[in-house]
Amino acid sequence: MMKIKGFNPKSENVAALNLITPRLAAKDSTLWGDAAKAEAAIRLNWIDLPSTSRDLLPVLDALSAWSREIGHKEFVLCGMGGSSLAPEVIAATFKKSLTVLDSTDPDHVAAVLSHNLSTTCFVIGSKSGSTIETASQKLAVEAELEKQGLDPRNHLVVVTDPGSPLDQQARSAGLRIVNADPNVGGRFSALSAFGLTPAALIGVDVSVLLDDAIDAASTFTHPDSSAVIVAASLVESSMQYVGFSDRGSNVPGLSEWIEQLIAESTGKDEKGILPVVVESSHDASYPIITFDGSSSFSVEGSLGGHFIFWEWVTALASYLLKVDPFNQPNVTEAKEKTGALLERWKNSGVVSPQPVFESENIAVFAGTSGSSIKDFLHHAFAHKPGYIALMAYLHRGADDSIMELRSLIEKASTTPTTFGWGPRFLHSTGQFHKGGPRVGSFIQITGVSEKAWPIKGKNYGFETLVMAQALGDNEALSAREYPIVRFHLKNRVAGISELLAAARSL
Repeated sequence: MMKIKGFNPKSENVAALNLITPRLAAKDSTLWGDAAKAEAAIRLNWIDLPSTSRDLLPVLDALSAWSREIGHKEFVLCGMGGSSLAPEVIAATFKKSLTVLDSTDPDHVAAVLSHNLSTTCFVIGSKSGSTIETASQKLAVEAELEKQGLDPRNHLVVVTDPGSPLDQQARSAGLRIVNADPNVGGRFSALSAFGLTPAALIGVDVSVLLDDAIDAASTFTHPDSSAVIVAASLVESSMQYVGFSDRGSNVPGLSEWIEQLIAESTGKDEKGILPVVVESSHDASYPIITFDGSSSFSVEGSLGGHFIFWEWVTALASYLLKVDPFNQPNVTEAKEKTGALLERWKNSGVVSPQPVFESENIAVFAGTSGSSIKDFLHHAFAHKPGYIALMAYLHRGADDSIMELRSLIEKASTTPTTFGWGPRFLHSTGQFHKGGPRVGSFIQITGVSEKAWPIKGKNYGFETLVMAQALGDNEALSAREYPIVRFHLKNRVAGISELLAAARSL
């Protein structure tokens, strides 16, 4: 059961949602309009996952037994967006060890792969296998296993849709495969094979997650249910920007999972709800939802309950917003621009424009001028945008001090400010940036890579791929004439320190 506090939505929105919850439970694909019907018809099986995923339990038991027999001690998940965020939350909640490789930063890749892999199990999670990040990671993993004289069949588990290109490749290579329900979209896949396979391998009793989800969902079609009340509240103008803080709760990391679910699902047609992952529930100009009852707005429950609850909330809120919660029309745009840059650079290597300003540790690329790092930070919000997005294409886990920039910029600008690690945010808030309300201002942070890491069979490495992704997204945002500045760290440690010092002086 989910316990909510503080939500008081308009009665007409509650009444509208009360009427449609039975239709959502029955997987009515017409709920979001004619244009969304075809996509919804093949994306609604998440509603049944608390029950249907029980069919996976014998498969996961056998897989876990195989892993124990091989002697795996470390587990790495290669995936993006919905394929990686839910397992990360599960691992943190149940205090299990799972390394999530959802980056193309070569320093990050090197940190995961440059050691003895003889006791490591890699889970490759992708619906199709064509996502460039996961496909590149798989190539790098296989190359390193072969380099170390290890048989990939003893170290790789693939989670994908049946019949996908990745499914066919994995079967021909003799790899272990867990097929997911193809009628579930990536960001709604927490309780599918994508979430449960890595969870089972690291020792989580996934039946507990399913039991808790069934218990929570049993109430969602009741009049004025918790899902209805929260969904109706989120569509009100006061919650266009809404904070989420999981610090000190029983579900660490849940905020990031909710962020990608809501932002990518609702951020289109120049509409949307933008979640802001915050460090605490204090001192914000927008409402903040916690998961432990410590703020004015709170949702409490088990992790399995939260997964199905927020999926229902997102689908219901999308109904009121009149958007299709299951498509992501603007995510492809950045992918295409990345591909075009990689093709353009195949002979020359990375070609970057000339900076408009340079300090000792930072090169600045922007459409404005200034004489200091502080000037360019101030330019990012001087025109009073609706929100500011910080996008850091750096090494998550090593360059984490950059995250402090979010609260510093938000305090100085009095503007809702999000933080995303690139490229993973491209699969979550990246859709909102390009498809949501046109009121964003953008700050990119890139950096010199200390290491190069090749991608087997490609004429570029991760150091080129990550820059293509950053500059490709830069082009997509610039084409919309959005304010955007890029700070390129010539020295990561010193550059981060210089950026933070400039932000503190604003």
